[in-house]
Amino acid sequence: MSVHLHWFLPTGGDGRTLVDRHAYTDGGVRRERITPVSGVRAPDIEYLAQIAKAAEQLGFEAVLTPTGTWCEDAWLTTVALSQVTERLKFLVAFRPGVISPVLAAQMAATYQRISRGRLLLNVVTGGDSTEQRRFGDALDHDRRYARTDEFLQVVRGVWGGTPFDFHGAHYQVEGGLTALPPDPLPQIFFGGSSAAAGPVAARNVDVYLTWGEPPAQVKEKIDWIRGLAEQEGRTVRFGIRLHTISRDSSKEAWATAGRLLDDLDPDTVAAAQQALGKSESVGQQRMLALHGGSRDKLEISPNLWAGVGLVRGGAGTALVGSHAEVADRIEEYHALGVEHFVLSGYPHLEEAYWFGEGVRPVLAARGLLDAGPSPLEGVPAANGRPASAPGGAPLLVAGGR
Repeated sequence: MSVHLHWFLPTGGDGRTLVDRHAYTDGGVRRERITPVSGVRAPDIEYLAQIAKAAEQLGFEAVLTPTGTWCEDAWLTTVALSQVTERLKFLVAFRPGVISPVLAAQMAATYQRISRGRLLLNVVTGGDSTEQRRFGDALDHDRRYARTDEFLQVVRGVWGGTPFDFHGAHYQVEGGLTALPPDPLPQIFFGGSSAAAGPVAARNVDVYLTWGEPPAQVKEKIDWIRGLAEQEGRTVRFGIRLHTISRDSSKEAWATAGRLLDDLDPDTVAAAQQALGKSESVGQQRMLALHGGSRDKLEISPNLWAGVGLVRGGAGTALVGSHAEVADRIEEYHALGVEHFVLSGYPHLEEAYWFGEGVRPVLAARGLLDAGPSPLEGVPAANGRPASAPGGAPLLVAGGR
């Protein structure tokens, strides 16, 4: 079982701090209220193309693209980026409650032909009723998961190539059909920590994603989903969503984490924690419980730092340390059964190079990656060292922050 490495595409904006990194600082609800913030990189197609091309060159398999009213549309953005990349896959997040399952199946088929088979799907059921209502969705938490269950049954049924009928509580489909099914069928990724989410994963998905909790808690989730899948006669693979701060030394990595923390004033943290505390997402509540809103003891497990979650919703932990230490933690999660690692860092362009040039060669040397040519083969040497040398400085950043 090899490790699959993926990166993140910041379609809401990027930057060098954990706060105000989004070009859409009010969540994108009213564009006229957007205020300029120093150091924020807008998610224009040129910058996103830089990240996509860097991820491809560095050997990442795919990039996750988020969904929400605060970011660019994932389908349109990534299909454009597929035209300026060759091998990179796109893990497109979308919300099943705001699109017809038959249309989604057709879109996926078209996408596979345009991109030559480079689509992966990340199903986001939604843990925030306020955000869901912006899309016109008024269902409560558990009914959203019930609808996702039906949605995925319809998508897989329509991909069968023959007319498909479905009669459920949320969808009524007669003769649903994708005339030319996608080839290959996109893998379906899905996350959810609630009791309502588990059976949906067990019945329908290929890869179950968890946010970066300590290994013991991740193992509990894996055992839970694996047991439910066995009851369904299925096998589910596992992935984890983490940030990374990897440097030539542990001291340097923790200093970078410290600088990110220094940017956060108490009022900003308190406001973020109050807003995040209203989330209906069980996964979000588990993220908040890791630090309790306190700056104390943010290293909640060796090299696992919860500082990101003080102000950021969703994935709130980062792997922090030397390249070898970060590789150690990936190897530890991998031993539990995690195959897919969806990673990110601030800013996403520079951190992709820190990880790709520092950690990836260590993982390859340990036999955790599929054998193949170096992703940086043919890149000119710099300062007398090949660009792919373990521990080498990133190509695009001199300072290291």
